[in-house]
Amino acid sequence: MIRTPEEIAHGLEPPRAGRPVPPGARIHVVGAEGAAAAGALLLAASRGATVSGCDTGGPSPYGPALERAGIVVAPVHDPGHVVDGQGRARVDLLAVSKAITSVQPDHPELRAAHAVGIPAVSCQQLIADAAATGGARLLAVAGTHGKSTTTGWLVHLLTVGGADPSAFCGAVMPAELTGAGPSVVRLGAGPAFVVEADEYAGNFDPYRPAIGVLLNADWDHPDVFPDRAAVVDAFAAWIRRFVPAGQEPPTLVADAADPGVAALLPRLTDWPGRILAFAVLSGATQTEATFELDRLRQTIRSALGPARALVGRYAPLEGAERLTVHGLAGPDDAAGETVTLQLVGRHNADDALGAAGAALAFGIAGPAILRG
Repeated sequence: MIRTPEEIAHGLEPPRAGRPVPPGARIHVVGAEGAAAAGALLLAASRGATVSGCDTGGPSPYGPALERAGIVVAPVHDPGHVVDGQGRARVDLLAVSKAITSVQPDHPELRAAHAVGIPAVSCQQLIADAAATGGARLLAVAGTHGKSTTTGWLVHLLTVGGADPSAFCGAVMPAELTGAGPSVVRLGAGPAFVVEADEYAGNFDPYRPAIGVLLNADWDHPDVFPDRAAVVDAFAAWIRRFVPAGQEPPTLVADAADPGVAALLPRLTDWPGRILAFAVLSGATQTEATFELDRLRQTIRSALGPARALVGRYAPLEGAERLTVHGLAGPDDAAGETVTLQLVGRHNADDALGAAGAALAFGIAGPAILRG
């Protein structure tokens, strides 16, 4: 049975662009041990909110970061988390995991919030609000697979490039990447905020990035999408909600070698943003890579003109994964630069080039990207 995003998010406010979290706001999160819910709690707390959470599912990989931050997660669901015995609001905002609204749309804490006029939003909406609070440029990583790997890689590249990003990732990032303990969140002081943007049931709708990455568009989540065309439609609609960063138009970094993404790109010829198209070729020669660079620039365009292009030549060797990147230094970068990847597999080469494209679009210099 196919369900709409509105049915899965029943009882929650419609998605909107992020707006700053008010200092001192009282925020309660239901389903707090999930990845997005834990990220929402950590980010809201970092923005000065007073937060609490609950979850009956027991410990999760995301809980230790909450404990380190001093955030208490109650092991029960109780309307008393939301209103007191006299029916007065205990919180200013309720954020609820869609994993709960999808199976229990009449959750008692959600009902209690509605009864006294407390707004209820998705956890992704709270993450978008936290991102908007600092005024950083939003970068979002989307696609039906590879998002967490690419998000972590992009955070690493931005860190190496001196951008000191904040981030939410759908998987636990290591302490070396967060600068603290293992967590789905990195708290930085720089001008970049990276989010993993999940397409399920409109989870990515609150994210209005200045730079968005689209890794692939395969058929997934058959309870929401009847076929690949529906997935492509969802990504196309999301891209049209990208926003400029000051005077800079938004940028889409897209894997043009993916069939689903390739089907989407011709629909963006009137889109008022920039496109950076990338593709990984296995076992290709330098001549073939140069030809592919030219082909991408000549066949992919937006309302602002032809796409910029990156091409990677992937060569799996015994004990190493080599990727030669062409186009990083500009359109005349025919020779390319070769790096050794620490992760095995062609799919990781795709993810690496997507992260490199996003870092380049943000303004990280080519040498710093290659070091990462």
